[in-house]
Amino acid sequence: MAPGMGIGDLVAIAVTVRRRVTEDRVSVSIPSYGFPHSIIDHTTVKKGQQIEPTGEVTRMDEEGGRVTVDLGPLVTVDMEKIRLVEKYSPPKRKKPLRDMVD
Repeated sequence: MAPGMGIGDLVAIAVTVRRRVTEDRVSVSIPSYGFPHSIIDHTTVKKGQQIEPTGEVTRMDEEGGRVTVDLGPLVTVDMEKIRLVEKYSPPKRKKPLRDMVD
């Protein structure tokens, strides 16, 4: 896990292509995720090739060492299996959201 990772950060998960399901969807094997998963992929990936789909962190369980990532459906994987792509930065506001006393 990258230091300082938090909710809203964009992360990548290294997955292995299992087979092509349709011309625009491939079945992938996600490490530490015990369910079948398929993703939309328009490239010409082959069986056994590694790809890195990205998604936002939606939940973190630091005690259990697990992170939930939004890849379309939510996928929960071990923290060691993800790579930080981009930190979340909150939007800048010109004035506070609450009313100020004049």
